[in-house]
Order: sequence, then structure tokens, then C-alpha cells
Amino acid sequence: MKAPFALVFAVLLGLLAGPAVAAPAAKAPPPGSSVEMPYLVAPMATDEGRLAGYAYISIKLVARSPNSAVKIRGKVPFIQDAFVRDVNRDMLPATGDPAKIDRAPLAARLLADARRIAGTAEVVSLEIIRIQVTTLRDTPQG
Repeated sequence: MKAPFALVFAVLLGLLAGPAVAAPAAKAPPPGSSVEMPYLVAPMATDEGRLAGYAYISIKLVARSPNSAVKIRGKVPFIQDAFVRDVNRDMLPATGDPAKIDRAPLAARLLADARRIAGTAEVVSLEIIRIQVTTLRDTPQG
């Protein structure tokens, strides 16, 4: 009686554990192929176009290879300048909540800037790591 129970238990345990060979994961970039950018300070505008605060954005660029990362690191000041010009030309909407900032269009704009400066073949992707929002305080006049 114990043998069939043990066999059924082993089969069920095997089914719950899943296959022994895992599906291949997405290929991770090689070590040393990411470039952390300096914080980007992006102004945030109200619906009327007035300054409402700033978003502090932490960004990481993923390079094609470690050699590409070295090339990108040499161009960081130029990439950062392009980022600053971009976010000052088209200010972010003032949501007051970093979770409500639409990251996908912002990342696409900044990725296009990075690829324009460093080369399309060198920059694989851009990741927004963190956004912190600070709003301006209304100070009484007088």
C-alpha cells in the first residue's frame, strides 16, 4: 500500500515542480555594458504652462558591448546636454506623483537623443531607474 502512495506522491510532486529544464531567459547584456547617467532634472509644467516643480530622473543606458559602453561614457556630457535640452523643450506634465509620469514616451525621446549622439548601433536601450518629484511651494507675496 505504501509503494503506490509513494509513486503517486512522487508523480504529483514532479508535476507541481514543473519541467527540469527551464525555458531560456531573455539574453542579458554582457557585464560592463551599462552606463549610468547623471541625474536629469526635468521641469514639470501645469496645464497653463507654468512651472510646477521638478522631476529628478535616474537613467541607465545599455550598450551593445563593453567596448560600446566605453565609447558612450566618453560622450556622456553631450548626451546629458541633449537630455536637458529635450526635457526643457517639452516639459513633463505636473502630476505631483512619479507613478503618473508616462515613462514610455519619455524613455523613447531620450533613447532617440542618446542614439543620435552616441550612434544607433552603440545604444541598445534606455532604462528609467527612478523618478523623484518635487513641487514648488506657493510663497505668499508681501
